Amino acid sequence: MPRTAPPIALTIAGSDSGGGAGIQADLKAFHAHQVHGLSVITAITSQNTQGVTAVHTVPLKHIRSQLEAVFDDFPIAAVKTGMLGSASVTRLVAKEMRARKPAWLVVDPVMISTSGARLLDEDAVEAMVEELIPLADVLTPNLPEAEALLGRKLRKPEQFDRAGEALLALGARSVLLKGGHSNERDVVDRFYDENGVMELRHPRLPLEGHGTGCTLASAIAAELARGRLPRSAVRRAVGYVHRALERGYQPGGGDLHVLGH
Repeated sequence: MPRTAPPIALTIAGSDSGGGAGIQADLKAFHAHQVHGLSVITAITSQNTQGVTAVHTVPLKHIRSQLEAVFDDFPIAAVKTGMLGSASVTRLVAKEMRARKPAWLVVDPVMISTSGARLLDEDAVEAMVEELIPLADVLTPNLPEAEALLGRKLRKPEQFDRAGEALLALGARSVLLKGGHSNERDVVDRFYDENGVMELRHPRLPLEGHGTGCTLASAIAAELARGRLPRSAVRRAVGYVHRALERGYQPGGGDLHVLGH
């Protein structure tokens, strides 16, 4: 008997040659959630656990042809965007999302790698704010990304709720403000939607994870593809990433831990 196809999710992001983040992490997360993963590669990075040494942006016509190929054939239940790299790519993806109208869109506004390399052009932030974020069902910035989107520093927990409200005002239907970069003893992720705030707290682990943001956004997309609503999807995805980080390992010579999917 032929098997019934699993739900299908799409990641639109950059490739990580080190296998810990980007497209590679996204597809691992989809597979772990029993979701068939599709990919549209926006950029090719040369990186490992010690840093990013080069970034090559895929030409727009090839990004467009990848999008056409997957949307013309597969019943895509959820889409996740990650590294887009430039304003022109961001605008193209936003245009396609408006035209294709996926049931769920998770936007991870990837701007800077764990090692500090810039992964989004300065002028692309404006394109993201104006064109892509208003389409998002779930927006998943970390604190530095939220600062870049809002143009102000976020240092204290009492500032985070105001930031969450301001990010919602950009047009996203919900926001997961990730707390990994805060000085709080625990990692506190804060989810904001029309019903208020939901806090998700986990012990801070004594290691530096690689690909946590990519994996979290992909896990949310996978949960949405499997039929869960955003609050439940986010709660389950945060737990998944924490468990994967507990199982993390160091495959290379750097200090970064890749998640144990």
